[in-house]
Amino acid sequence: MNKIQITIDAILATAVVALFVIFFTVKPSCGQQGAEEAAPVAEGNMPVAYLNLDSVLTYYTFAIEASDRLMTKQEDARLKLNSKARTLQSEMADFQNKLQNGAFMSRERAEQKQQQLIQKQQDLEALEAKLTNEIMLENQQLNMQLADTLNSFLREFNADGRYHMIFANTGKDNILQAADSYDITAEVIEALNARYTPKKK
Repeated sequence: MNKIQITIDAILATAVVALFVIFFTVKPSCGQQGAEEAAPVAEGNMPVAYLNLDSVLTYYTFAIEASDRLMTKQEDARLKLNSKARTLQSEMADFQNKLQNGAFMSRERAEQKQQQLIQKQQDLEALEAKLTNEIMLENQQLNMQLADTLNSFLREFNADGRYHMIFANTGKDNILQAADSYDITAEVIEALNARYTPKKK
């Protein structure tokens, strides 16, 4: 019954990669100033910045809440599947004991019970697939919502054109060395959290 755990771990692992791809496909907004009209940049600094996506996923309140909701749903699904699996296992063991002890009145009755158990097993597998799919779909929707939020925010954040390019960084995958002045992660997270309104439960 680990399929749900493995599936969700894989989905969460791809979230950072998905955001990375999205950031590299962000198109500047129509109202954004051209390079020639951009706000002046301090001498010696290039008009670029980078955003650490791992930190955004760790400290942005929306991302934290979304991850918590997904983990809760995953845990609920795991508990539900485990409970049904234990019940089915117990029924199968009981059936095996009765079969060995000749407790069934007829062969037809034994076959009927066996078919019922097979159907229950198939139902359990179908439920596992359904729950896994629901969690995958919810994760995709959350990733899209997070990506839309970040893209929309960055268009506003850089509306003055002060940065010609904003890189997405995950760990040390893309930017091996950079001066601290190019890292806008803390500023972006603070602004995102300031304008985020948590959903009422």
